[in-house]
Amino acid sequence: MGDIRDLERIARIEFADIVRSSQHIGFKLRIILVNHAFIDVHLSRKLPDKFGFHWECMDNSGTIYRYDNFPDQQWKLIPTFPYHFHNGEPNKVELSPFPPDVIEGFRAFMNFVREKMG
Repeated sequence: MGDIRDLERIARIEFADIVRSSQHIGFKLRIILVNHAFIDVHLSRKLPDKFGFHWECMDNSGTIYRYDNFPDQQWKLIPTFPYHFHNGEPNKVELSPFPPDVIEGFRAFMNFVREKMG
């Protein structure tokens, strides 16, 4: 599993076309996008190999996208549990379309963001 600095480096280099800046807020990384929306990256310090990537679109729609593998029991029937994807709103949860590896999952999530930003 990579650490938060690895993910920050990937965001700033591989996704420089959509990433304006990044900052550490406590134990999480906040990635500010060129459209002023943000992605929060959380790597659990207590639960090994647990992560969450949360994109707040920051428009009037209130749209959020989150990919995480925290073992929330309300999503235990999702075939990829504990990996799951909040697709547009907090309670619209689907199986994960992203790789389970934190680095490759982050890259895939960032590609998803890039495509949505169009």
